Amino acid sequence: MDANGTQVAAAAEGRKNLVGIGRDELAAEMRALGAPSFRARQLWHWIYHRGATDFAAMTSLSKEFRARLAEAYELRRPAVSRALRSGDGTRKWLLRFADAQEVETVHIPEEDRGTLCVSSQVGCTLTCKFCHTGTQRLVRNLDAAEIVGQVMIARDALGEWPSPQDDRQLTNIVMMGMGEPLYNYDNVAKALRIVMDHEGLSISKRKITLSTSGVVPMIRRCGAELGVNLAVSLHAVTDALRDVLVPLNKKYPIAELLQACRDYPGSSNARRITFEYVMLKGVNDSPAEARELVRLLRGIPAKVNLIPFNPWPGAPYECSEPAAIKAFADIVFAAGYSSPVRTPRGQDIMAACGQLKSDSVKLRRSAMLRPAAATA
Repeated sequence: MDANGTQVAAAAEGRKNLVGIGRDELAAEMRALGAPSFRARQLWHWIYHRGATDFAAMTSLSKEFRARLAEAYELRRPAVSRALRSGDGTRKWLLRFADAQEVETVHIPEEDRGTLCVSSQVGCTLTCKFCHTGTQRLVRNLDAAEIVGQVMIARDALGEWPSPQDDRQLTNIVMMGMGEPLYNYDNVAKALRIVMDHEGLSISKRKITLSTSGVVPMIRRCGAELGVNLAVSLHAVTDALRDVLVPLNKKYPIAELLQACRDYPGSSNARRITFEYVMLKGVNDSPAEARELVRLLRGIPAKVNLIPFNPWPGAPYECSEPAAIKAFADIVFAAGYSSPVRTPRGQDIMAACGQLKSDSVKLRRSAMLRPAAATA
């Protein structure tokens, strides 16, 4: 285990993986190898702009130097254990790491964007009652290579190297997959800096959203250091109910969480904080709760994503009725807050919000799942 609780798998044959290391670290590796500094810039281009998986493909480097690199380093991506494609175009990959642990990553195509939902932990340290991932114990944090690797695997499958491309299908990233990203902040931050680098994967911070269940002490640091969009899993308007739905609330109650949101660096009417609110039948979906939500958000540049509950086998809740969701949305919208109802995507492959779980192969219903080739 490292200082962040990450179980770091041994590099194959003692070679260091260059995927997931930042510019300064890459430059240090080249100095240690006795190579000139410009080699680091060349490698960065090949790894993160062109998506090279083999040093032999790096034709701007001499054959001798490529051989030296191959002796000392590797370019390791996660392995694709299974790839699924939904009838609505959503794609899900079950990815396996060197220690045989697995996570799920989801790509959601839309008319004007393509969003990749990225995981930050194997399992989850939280136990949110409506979330399938929360029923799986935390195994470990992902390291930066494993987080960046999810983006690279998606680019592989979508055929989007080199990057960026004008018509690319992967335009946005949401740290909303398995795990609580602010409980693995150092690795998430390292990975996102690589993702945002304009000479590499080149995804703007304005196209990246980090979702938290409310790790209050880390929220300001995230805004100050990364400047990405913030999404908050709220789901209740009273501490009594949120203590049940999101047990982290017992440590950081609603008032503290909302104050952290008010103080979030860079938030404005142009860059609003997103509050996620899962709609649970008879639990949190009344008009009175909609009005209280409006009161709580007063003074925060915000929008509210209403999420119809996505069930899984044995789930303890039901989704709110469409009429209840509409009434709730109308109240929030009338108060001046955008309140879109999220259209469930990928339900037939258990890729919808709250359904991810790395051992889902045991839970899937074969009639609902349609395997696809990893690069299909």
